[in-house]
Amino acid sequence: MRDTDFIGGFAKGLRVIEAFGEAKPRLTITDISKETGLDRATARRCLLTLAELGYAAYDGKFFELTPKILRLGHAYLSATPLPRLVQPYLDQLSEKVGQSASVSVLDGAKIVYVARAAQKRVMSINLMPGSRLPAYCASMGRVLLAALPAAEARAIIEASDRRANTAFTKTDPNALMDEFARVRRQGYAVIDQELEIGLCSIAVPLENARGRVVAALNIGAPAAHAAAGEMVARYLPAMREEQAALRQVLV
Repeated sequence: MRDTDFIGGFAKGLRVIEAFGEAKPRLTITDISKETGLDRATARRCLLTLAELGYAAYDGKFFELTPKILRLGHAYLSATPLPRLVQPYLDQLSEKVGQSASVSVLDGAKIVYVARAAQKRVMSINLMPGSRLPAYCASMGRVLLAALPAAEARAIIEASDRRANTAFTKTDPNALMDEFARVRRQGYAVIDQELEIGLCSIAVPLENARGRVVAALNIGAPAAHAAAGEMVARYLPAMREEQAALRQVLV
């Protein structure tokens, strides 16, 4: 892309929107400046523009996003056929195994949930389409990163904020690259309480008819119900069935 085709102001506005999150729902101009690296004057203009357009609310000190911002994410979920295609298979799998099942795609260093069938809440956060989690410590993230060329996967990992969520979280880049190699060989990833204590999950890649990985499918279960060592025997056969069926319909 030519430099003349790049709209810097638009890019800055998107950076401001992305600074908000579950842990940071209300931010000041100074907060936004620190989060985005933008100077205060630019951050202020972006925030006031969002407020004027109805995408943010301002109480004189704090800004927070409004429900109107959901239009941006809903445009993707509405335009892509993936959520609509996978939902019946997710519902079937979830009912069969009695656990929550999800599908996500990779977005940089994070996974984004595009569809979910929930049996029970297994995490402290409420997951739904549009939810984002770090890829390096999530089972779906591991299979999606394992599908990338090794150099690309390493670059993403090294640029990630690899915090240890629990005592079990793998954060060393070399250890993670070894894990990706293992995932490629066996065709699935198992997470043992690396994202949150008490949560285990297993994921498989979803390929289209041409063999390209386009998403990931997982099952999450409380460790008290299914320890990590039991996930493969208990859930993988049913997941393989849905994986094979979805390969015929994904593009």
